[in-house]
Amino acid sequence: MTQPDDKENERKERVIHTRVPAVLERELKRLAQSLRVPVSNVVRTILEDAVNAVDAVGRHAEGELRTVADRLHKSRLGLIARATGSVPEGATEDDAAGDATAAAPVETGVGAATPPPPAAPGTDDDGIVGFQPLLLARAGRCTRCGCELAAGTEAFLGMRDTPGPRVVLGPECRPFRDG
Repeated sequence: MTQPDDKENERKERVIHTRVPAVLERELKRLAQSLRVPVSNVVRTILEDAVNAVDAVGRHAEGELRTVADRLHKSRLGLIARATGSVPEGATEDDAAGDATAAAPVETGVGAATPPPPAAPGTDDDGIVGFQPLLLARAGRCTRCGCELAAGTEAFLGMRDTPGPRVVLGPECRPFRDG
C-alpha cells in the first residue's frame, strides 16, 4: 500500500539541470515560441516521447528476439528428432516437428532440409567456374552420373558465376583427378 507522502512525491515535478549546445537552445526556444508554450514544456514533451519510443522499441525488439529464439529452438529440436529418430528429452512432438513455415532451414544447397529433385544424369556443367570439395551432411545423388551419395561422402559442389541448376559431383565424377 502506498503511503500518502509517496503519492504526493510522485505528483511533484522535479527539476533537472542540463547543459545543451547553444544551437540546440536556440532551436528549443524557437520551437517553444512557435507553439506558444514554455521551453520547459517542450523539453519535457520531447523527453517523454523519447523515453516512450525507446520503451516501445525495446518491447518490440524483445518480442522479436523471443520469436526468433523460439523458432531456433523448435528448428533445433526438429533437426535432433530427424537425426536421431526420437524426440529429445523435455520436448513435445510439436516442438520436434518445428515450425514448418519459419523454422525450417531455407533450401540453399547440399545441407538443405528438403532435397531437390535429382538432376538427370549427364547434366551440363555450363557456367561452372570451379568446384568446392565438401562433406555431405545428408544423402543425395551425383548430378553427373546419378549414383547415390551417402551422408558423410566427400563430394564436389559446382560454383557458378551465373544462375543455374546445382551441380554436386561424387568422388567417381570428381573433376581434375590426380594422375
